[in-house]
Amino acid sequence: MSFLSKLYKRQWRLRIFAVLASLIATLLFTLPATSSFPTTRDKFQWPFSSTSIWNMPLGSGARYIPAKIQKAGRILSDDEHFFQVNTADPKRPVYANGSWTQRCSGSNFLNFYLPIPDSLIVPDATLEPYSTPNNVSAFLMPDGQTLVQLSPLARCVQGGPIYGQRYSPDVNIYGQGIGGAHFGSGLSSIGGSIRKGELTGSQPIRHTLKLLLWAKKYLYYSASVPGYRWPADRADSYAATTYGGTNPALVEGTLLAIPPFMSESTLQLKTPAAKKIFHALQDYGGYVVDDAAWDAHYIAMEKGVTDEFRQAYGYEFNTSTGVFYEDMMRIFQNLYIINNNGPNSIGGGGSRRRAPLAPPIGN
Repeated sequence: MSFLSKLYKRQWRLRIFAVLASLIATLLFTLPATSSFPTTRDKFQWPFSSTSIWNMPLGSGARYIPAKIQKAGRILSDDEHFFQVNTADPKRPVYANGSWTQRCSGSNFLNFYLPIPDSLIVPDATLEPYSTPNNVSAFLMPDGQTLVQLSPLARCVQGGPIYGQRYSPDVNIYGQGIGGAHFGSGLSSIGGSIRKGELTGSQPIRHTLKLLLWAKKYLYYSASVPGYRWPADRADSYAATTYGGTNPALVEGTLLAIPPFMSESTLQLKTPAAKKIFHALQDYGGYVVDDAAWDAHYIAMEKGVTDEFRQAYGYEFNTSTGVFYEDMMRIFQNLYIINNNGPNSIGGGGSRRRAPLAPPIGN
């Protein structure tokens, strides 16, 4: 066999190998690992329909544009409160908050009652130290399907009234679940929240996340782009005077995601929890739901998740230093906007390559 023939045969083999390698890589990227994927789910822990914005994986048609989010001074949790209430608990009146900093001073009765254990306390805001958490909340009512959503939730006296602004209309836990008491955007209190066990367990996070950015630095407002986009139905009341971002695509309701060409190794991620959040943002993305109101990046999660986190990993989620902080800053700095996210193209539309759809609700 001549030298040229041998060279041709070798090049042909290399081409076949390259094609096979590319095919294998494509299959690994597009086909979900279904061996451990659940066949059913609990509605309270993993709510809303499989086609809800909170459960839809990113699509093959997603168009990514840079978000250009910078390093913030802190990574923090936006703690949310979730309850399954029953008729055995005493019904207590619900009042609108007196103010943002004196929540339990309200006197405007909202004409409804919630069955709540008398022992439940959700502290008021404080000025020294300054603490005004959003305290977004959701109550699954005794009918097993109605979600009442309040924010900022407060209850200062055992057995006393409950305080919070009510999102209207109530939503059905079996439905799309878009709206809720994140009143900067009008988006859900409970959809997209990191739940107990998700940051410390062995399974991946299988839903969209909720993110909070500093509106003064990042969120855009103009007469033609009034600070929000679908699925949000509003911006903050102060958006016209406070939002200071320069990218019209980055507003309340924007879907952010890690693009598929990035990996744990390219971002040099070191901590298990950051890797979980990375994959959730790459497979599902995260919606901007509220203003962080200062130099911090927040992720919305169920009250108690940070306690689990500390016990499991030995360090704090809410931090401005350390390896986990650096991991999370790299994640936020590498977020892109899914610019064609919309009601007819959730997650960018196309085939759902990143993950399977959520299984049916089993209860």
